[in-house]
Amino acid sequence: MGKIIAIANQKGGVGKTTTSVNLAASLGVLEKKVLLIDADPQANASSGLGIDVDAVEIGSYQVLEHTKPAKDAIVNSNAPNVDVIPAHIDLVAIEIELVDKEEREYMLKKAISELKSEYDYIIIDCAPSLGLLTLNALTAADSVLIPIQCEYFALEGLGKLLNTIKSVQKIHNEALDIEGLLLTMFDSRLRLSNQVVEEVQKHFSDMVFDTIIQRNVRLGEAPSYGESIINYDVSSKGAANYLSLAKELIKKNEL
Repeated sequence: MGKIIAIANQKGGVGKTTTSVNLAASLGVLEKKVLLIDADPQANASSGLGIDVDAVEIGSYQVLEHTKPAKDAIVNSNAPNVDVIPAHIDLVAIEIELVDKEEREYMLKKAISELKSEYDYIIIDCAPSLGLLTLNALTAADSVLIPIQCEYFALEGLGKLLNTIKSVQKIHNEALDIEGLLLTMFDSRLRLSNQVVEEVQKHFSDMVFDTIIQRNVRLGEAPSYGESIINYDVSSKGAANYLSLAKELIKKNEL
């Protein structure tokens, strides 16, 4: 039975999509069968794995609307062992369209329940908001992984996200776990980066992944080539970091 992990933080620019794409690709290289669901209207996770977003006819929008079965939306990516349910800009409209639907928070959960047995990991790249899209992802997920950038406002907004997770646990998905906090964009030369790491580890000790994602030029370049860091430059620091995260995740889940 696969594990569904939502990658969420309502702050933009913290490395959510970078983590979704590269964690999925790293798990794939480690011979896990992975499905990446792009639940962000910006569709960066889809294009980051070589999918032509403009050509998407069936994607996460149709899956959430229940107009097409989830299995019809699955496409192959250029990363080994990684399939994708891509997004398209039309996903922007979903918040409005689901508002008066019954059980609107459960649309994604119902749509993907049949896929769980076909994958080792299903990763959901969430939009940078706490709207209905993210709520659907958290309701469908077994756990949530929270990327936090090593910058000044890192912990700002984290309280709000943790409160949202608490209310999801209370109302929609009592089994939702926190997979862990992932420190991203770490620059060892900056005192601030080191302070943020200390602060987060002090407050959330057991919840923080040992792996820290360092700032890496190659990591920033890879999406413009439509490739994961594993495909783009497997010898880079970014690839080493994400492979380390994937191994840590596998080890944690197989204990």
